[in-house]
Amino acid sequence: MHRTGSQLIARRLGIDTYRAPVAYMRADCPVCRSEGFEALTRIRVEAGGHVVIATLNVVTSDVLRPGEAGFSEEAWRLLGVADGATVTVGHAPVLNSFGHVRAKLYGNHLEPQAIEAIVRDVTAGRYPDVHLAAFVTACAGNRLDVAEMSALTRAMIDAGDRLRWPTERVVDKHCVGGLPGNRTTPIVVAIAAAAGLTIPKTSSRAITSPAGTADVMETLTPVYLGLDEMRRVVETEGGCLVWGGSARLSPMDDVLIRIERALDVDSEGQLVASVLSKKAAAGSTHVVIDIPVGPTAKIRSIEAGRSLARDLEEVGRAVGLVVRAVFSDGSQPVGRGIGPALEAADVLAVLRCSPDAPEELRQRALVLAGHVLEMGGAAPQGDGLRTATTLLMEGSGWSKFRAICEAQGGFREPRVAAFTEPILATRSGAIAQIDNRRLARAAKLAGAPADQAAGLEIHVRLGQEAEKDQPLFTLHAESRGELDYALDYVSEQQDIVHVDREAS
Repeated sequence: MHRTGSQLIARRLGIDTYRAPVAYMRADCPVCRSEGFEALTRIRVEAGGHVVIATLNVVTSDVLRPGEAGFSEEAWRLLGVADGATVTVGHAPVLNSFGHVRAKLYGNHLEPQAIEAIVRDVTAGRYPDVHLAAFVTACAGNRLDVAEMSALTRAMIDAGDRLRWPTERVVDKHCVGGLPGNRTTPIVVAIAAAAGLTIPKTSSRAITSPAGTADVMETLTPVYLGLDEMRRVVETEGGCLVWGGSARLSPMDDVLIRIERALDVDSEGQLVASVLSKKAAAGSTHVVIDIPVGPTAKIRSIEAGRSLARDLEEVGRAVGLVVRAVFSDGSQPVGRGIGPALEAADVLAVLRCSPDAPEELRQRALVLAGHVLEMGGAAPQGDGLRTATTLLMEGSGWSKFRAICEAQGGFREPRVAAFTEPILATRSGAIAQIDNRRLARAAKLAGAPADQAAGLEIHVRLGQEAEKDQPLFTLHAESRGELDYALDYVSEQQDIVHVDREAS
């Protein structure tokens, strides 16, 4: 029972805190003072049967009256109240599961029950950002063994909804990331669905990259689909391309992604749990995992790639998934575009079989699609690449992609940036190295992925000859200020694209 005096009038303040529920009270609010609330206190807010755990921010201006509580957009969405409604506030429950996180920070092994408790509390919104950051940090640096990864994957699956399909094999494809422009997924999904396979693809938004598959697809079609809509699209077209956060499939994943993005950290153990929990929750049975390997990719050596592949395969078996890891070249970006709309343009060029479509993107997508077709039983072993190529070149892939987009809410062409600036070679010679990480950083500073048309377009490939003053890449931005911001960064970097001096 809540004590008298713990009720306040709710006000929607229109503050975007992304996915973090935040509450606001005046410093002289009677409830704030009587409860002993202070800045960053975790509070429990209840209204109409909805309960939200929010982080309190204290205000000293007249934006609120003493008897009011303001809420961020995420908190408002979760509460589901009308402006001026009455809410009840109190202290948040004690967060006992954080003791397990603390133990992991000191190197202790996490038992399945401990992981389940952490996942329950995180999914229920009980962890503030600082505690979430501690959990991400505790699991980073290969600190999770296979047993812990398996337990985390199972707990993340069980924390949300789970789809089931009336077919023996349900396929999926994922890339572990770290390679700009590697947007093969929409092409693979279109080919697999055109071959008659079931491929319910849920994708993440960018974590440490300038675009995730969901960001790219959002430039072409709606990706915010609920479970019923997602099921309808898959039942109609055989596949979908939606944002995983719009359905309650492994909901903890999107909570962790928000923190990993802020920290610029992508823990291998959590990567395995993230990928496989989403696949299992979406009802997949057979999954192809693309692992790019290169000096400036996320996976920098074949040894590290093999270690990750073993973890993915072992954890996959533990949760009932057949996983096939495929290694690919991670030495340079794939395609020409880096950023949502620019990558979408590359995808469309491949699917439309345009003569100027980026060949590297086309070939990588066909190889991966071939593996998916073989795993799904749509092509004999060893014949997947040929079958995938036929489906693409005869137009079946493009027709299916358009049909999927229409089923999701309609197809649209990607936007074009208002501001562009080429970065020129300072000398003639051969392209010797391309720094994926710094190139991605430049694209993000230009505004990607938040600004859909922002990013960059690369014009050269490794081994290619370049002339002095030839454009190496072109920055794209939706505002002059963001373009200048990216240009400042590029001007301070040496040899993001390294050109060997021409022999004299």
